[in-house]
Amino acid sequence: MNSGERPALRLVPAPAPEPPAPPHNTAPLLGAVELVPGRVRAALLDLAGTVRWQAEATYPHGTADPGEIDAALASAVRFPSPPAGVGIAAAGLVDAPAGVIIEVNEVPALHGYPVADVVTRLVGVPVHVEHRARVQVLGDRWFGPGRGRTTFASVSTGEVLGVGILYDGEVLAPPGGRSGAHMTVAASGLPCTCGARGCWKTVATTSWLRAEAERRGLAARSVHELAGDPLLDEYAGNIALGLVNIQQLFAPGLFILHGEASEGGEAFRSRIEHRLREDSSWATGAEPPQVLVDTGPADDIVLLGSAGLVLSRH
Repeated sequence: MNSGERPALRLVPAPAPEPPAPPHNTAPLLGAVELVPGRVRAALLDLAGTVRWQAEATYPHGTADPGEIDAALASAVRFPSPPAGVGIAAAGLVDAPAGVIIEVNEVPALHGYPVADVVTRLVGVPVHVEHRARVQVLGDRWFGPGRGRTTFASVSTGEVLGVGILYDGEVLAPPGGRSGAHMTVAASGLPCTCGARGCWKTVATTSWLRAEAERRGLAARSVHELAGDPLLDEYAGNIALGLVNIQQLFAPGLFILHGEASEGGEAFRSRIEHRLREDSSWATGAEPPQVLVDTGPADDIVLLGSAGLVLSRH
């Protein structure tokens, strides 16, 4: 290793919080549901985070008919064994205490959709709902690299962008709070699906990367294919731009990235971390922020987080 190279980040997590002891030596199963535009996934997981059963259903991506959402959920949550509870990771703006999805820009049928009541009627066990990004941080806390830590951030990258924050042992979930994808990073930037301009989402998701690659006449369209191209450095900087804002506001110190970021390898990770440190170097009295990329399947962390939501509420 050259003297100027920094060793690859390697975390040795402390033991995870112990799950509750199962009564009568019968290990309960945890129900997990993910509801996003066009798709519903359901799973049963054990207390170690192993998926024991999984199902999926689809519905028209932009439907305005809540009945189509009802049908997809009914098809997906036919659990072969009753879980101790069900955690739901939902896209859009969520009223977690009420169990209602307030709005999802791409799916009119999900505006005001009472997802907790619907799933409770289908399954008959306690149901808990939270925003997808905030559910993800629970997956890292209970089953992933965030075990043993009280403060860190979990980040979705790729087609979906969002940040969940565990702060002093609690998930930050203010009423009306979102995932950070629609924070403004350029006042006169590109139009966003939410109707505003310059959202972080407009420059730090796969859709921007593909469009920009095409505009520059590049045949490559993915993080993996663009390795070594200056466009990938720019993309890493765009992702870091949102993380800098999060670091300035909450100083989580550790950012665990999931999804597309894993395709870029160590060079992509280090570029994000370098930009994050460079733009938050004014902070004193704290360790430099770190970036860790989870190389596991991107979808797994959401199911783990949904199971973690059940554990956290029980």
